[in-house]
Amino acid sequence: MSTLRNVAATEARAVRAWVENKKIWIELQDGRVIGFPADKYRRLRNAKEELLAKVCIEARGKALRWEELDEDLTVDGILAGRWCP
Repeated sequence: MSTLRNVAATEARAVRAWVENKKIWIELQDGRVIGFPADKYRRLRNAKEELLAKVCIEARGKALRWEELDEDLTVDGILAGRWCP
C-alpha cells in the first residue's frame, strides 16, 4: 500500500494556470513553472488571448480546461510534450 501512496504523492498537479502573449503557463504543486506556446494545440492555435485566458484547472490539478474552446489538456501530456498539430 505504501507504494501506491508514494506514486500518488509524486504525480504532477497544477495549482495555477495563466496566459501571457499566447503562451500557456502552469505552476505545479512542487514549485515548477512550465510554459508552452498555444499554437502547439489545434484548438488553441487561433484562439484570441481573451479566450485563452479562461483556462480552468480541473481533475484536482491533473487537467486544464477551456470550456468555450472545447479543449482539455492533461498535465501529464503537457509534461511529456504530447502536442496535437
